[in-house]
Amino acid sequence: MKFVVSSAALYEPLQAISRVINPKSNLPILDCFLLSLEGNKLMLTAADNEVRLETFVEVSNVEGNGKVAINAKNLLDPLRELPNQPLTIDINDETLEVYIYYYNGKYNFVGLKGDEYPQPKPLSDSASTVTLDAQVLFEGINRSLFAAADDDFRPVMSGIFFDLTPEDLTFVASDGHKLVRIITKKAKGEVDSSFILPKKPANLLKSLLPRESGEVIIKFDENNAYITAPKYTMVCRFVEGRYPNYNSVIPQNNPNHVVLDRLAFLSAMKRVSVFSDPSSSLVKLQFSQDKIVASAQNIDYLTAAEEIIPCNYEGNAMNIGFRSFFLIDILNNIPSTDVRLELSDPSRACIILPEEEEENEENEDMLVLLMPMMLNE
Repeated sequence: MKFVVSSAALYEPLQAISRVINPKSNLPILDCFLLSLEGNKLMLTAADNEVRLETFVEVSNVEGNGKVAINAKNLLDPLRELPNQPLTIDINDETLEVYIYYYNGKYNFVGLKGDEYPQPKPLSDSASTVTLDAQVLFEGINRSLFAAADDDFRPVMSGIFFDLTPEDLTFVASDGHKLVRIITKKAKGEVDSSFILPKKPANLLKSLLPRESGEVIIKFDENNAYITAPKYTMVCRFVEGRYPNYNSVIPQNNPNHVVLDRLAFLSAMKRVSVFSDPSSSLVKLQFSQDKIVASAQNIDYLTAAEEIIPCNYEGNAMNIGFRSFFLIDILNNIPSTDVRLELSDPSRACIILPEEEEENEENEDMLVLLMPMMLNE
């Protein structure tokens, strides 16, 4: 088979799907891209043992069709250095020799049989479907992924939980210290259903979806999902296991509350946390009627910091401690000008909410939970 394609038009989708390839794979064919030519459409595929990602590019001057697996490094590295220009790619269907001709040169190598490239497992007959806007899916993943765990011993926590009902879709992520719950009414399930999307496909979608417009269709059964966007199709395997009952850990009665400017609070946390003990990253917040006193110290290096944050706090005076990097992560991922902190007592989780919602988020409800640290007082 033979075809002509722009080097830039080929490089961009290859670069996007190359993130799937696992450099430590023990199957040589999984170090390759699968190129499948049908008419003037060239399908490009990358896969590992858990995720498969496919896209396409339009080509011209087509002769024949077929498929071949090409080592990703052999294809991607030279393309990265080429200025934009037409490429002629000529593949011998029998010997699998690949010749790539460009303006003032050529290079060649041998590919592998495309038929040997692993194929995805089909979905079961009981598969469900949910359709949602690409940006709704992006926002749900983008705002919750930071809270997912990096824990090989609790794999169910190492992903984003999708909880579907006929009324709405809930995204949940937690590592046991912090929890994010985002409810959107812009998507809903056919029936009550759920799945856990692992971190790797979630990160891939986070990088791909900002450039997508239109609807994304997710078809899934008990073990796998086919996620179809306008330019990409992903097949991924779910994390197995039952996700914890996230609603049961959210405290319901929180009589103490305060509204703060998010960026001002975030800046204060960043300044004070510089002087916290690196082993704990502890920042203490002292709540009183008209102010919050944020403080941190590192006894080993005799450093300390204290900052007063004026506010209108409603509730009982209390001291509570948090890991500063968790609190900073949360404030970085809440999309509002002001945040509302709701507290019960120093031993129970703090609830952090966006105080006002943006116009395009009128159908969204976001809640973040952060567990406190013990204070030695």
